[in-house]
Amino acid sequence: MLTSISWLCWIFPTSVIAHQLGSGLHGLGVGAVGFDWSSICSYLGSPLASPWFATANVAYISTMFAVSYGIGFACLSATLVHVSLFHGSEILRLSKSAFQENKTDIHTKIMRKNYKQVPEWWFLLILVLNIMATIFICEYFNNELQLPWWGVMLACVVAISFTLPIGVIRATTNQVHIALKPHECAISWQLNYIQAPALNIITEYIIGYVYPGYPVANMLFKVYGNVSMKQAIFFLQDFKLGHYMKIPPREMFMAQVLGTLISAVVHLLTAWWLIDTVPNICQRELLPAGSPWTCPGDHVFYDASVIWGLVGPRRIFGDLGHYSAINWFFLAGAIGPFIVWLAQKAFPQKQWIRLITVPVLLGALSDMPPATAVNYTSWVLVGFVSGFVVYRYYRGWWSRHNYVLSGALDAGLALMGVLLYFCLGMQRISLNWWGSDADGCPLASCPTAPGVQSEGCPLY
Repeated sequence: MLTSISWLCWIFPTSVIAHQLGSGLHGLGVGAVGFDWSSICSYLGSPLASPWFATANVAYISTMFAVSYGIGFACLSATLVHVSLFHGSEILRLSKSAFQENKTDIHTKIMRKNYKQVPEWWFLLILVLNIMATIFICEYFNNELQLPWWGVMLACVVAISFTLPIGVIRATTNQVHIALKPHECAISWQLNYIQAPALNIITEYIIGYVYPGYPVANMLFKVYGNVSMKQAIFFLQDFKLGHYMKIPPREMFMAQVLGTLISAVVHLLTAWWLIDTVPNICQRELLPAGSPWTCPGDHVFYDASVIWGLVGPRRIFGDLGHYSAINWFFLAGAIGPFIVWLAQKAFPQKQWIRLITVPVLLGALSDMPPATAVNYTSWVLVGFVSGFVVYRYYRGWWSRHNYVLSGALDAGLALMGVLLYFCLGMQRISLNWWGSDADGCPLASCPTAPGVQSEGCPLY
């Protein structure tokens, strides 16, 4: 019940329209809110780890599936323009100082003095070996995987090209600065991943045009281009935290590599185990009512492979399709940051203008679908309360305990998920009572066309 409290359905228990409007899981989610931490953080991450201005950029915007692609186009162009206008000179300055020993910051000097650094050839060796292994697998199993060797190389180019600008967006919209003492440097780290734009749409778009008619190749190209960039950001994020916490770089490197290998093996074995043990997994029409194994993310992933790979972007967003106007979002996304930049130049005394981050405004929609309305409304509600109200009046307490609380809630959610599965799920034990209803809107999926009959639904 805590997953989605849809009070509109409670007020009008027999109205199909009210259920479709109020359902947070199967409808528009008007007024729906969730108090389950899994609803709050499952798609957007912890709202406690985002600054208030970033939460404000994420809130009260909605979109449909076709328009969400256009939003993705605009988000990418907005990212490049925003980083160039607001952070271009800083990136250039820091890039130059990175190669000058006398201009490094105090943390880097301490690390270089006390610990052995990670040699560059360690990174290059892993990069080359992984690219070679990927190319070999794609060529050897080409009939199944469909992606040629040049597709792997193109995906690497896309990932490398966007790592820096997207990393800047993440660093500036999802970090906290805790000052130790006056005139001392601040400790900062990034704990979340909601505000960073994704490359899933542009990778699908590129390979769909260059290599149409191959849905599996489209999925692989998206994974190599998009997920590689995301993992690079996570790697840098952890290294940054370790850098400020003075953890030996080589130990951090080995922990990252070992953790990646363990994670890959565990994910693969878990997927095989679930497929073998859960009957009709991901097949919604065959699953019993209330089953958690509906796989919304996998369905969206599959739909995207058909749209971009099998059908192809030219037949949808190109000269052969009906949605060619969506391509204008590229231009709109590029113009948006430029307008904000001009505004803050024209009104320098208005400091809040600089906090308008167009890539965050657009990138907030990257998880819709498969996220539901209650995921967004609950996340925004908690983010506003924690980032504005609590921080404003209890700043000292909040700066000390905010991230500990966020980590504790995440850890508690994971622990309870495992505990409930081993205690109840493996024994096929289910608890059916009034608090088990995840939404309270049973009529949200009912048809409203005249004469259409469905079981459990009123006839219009």
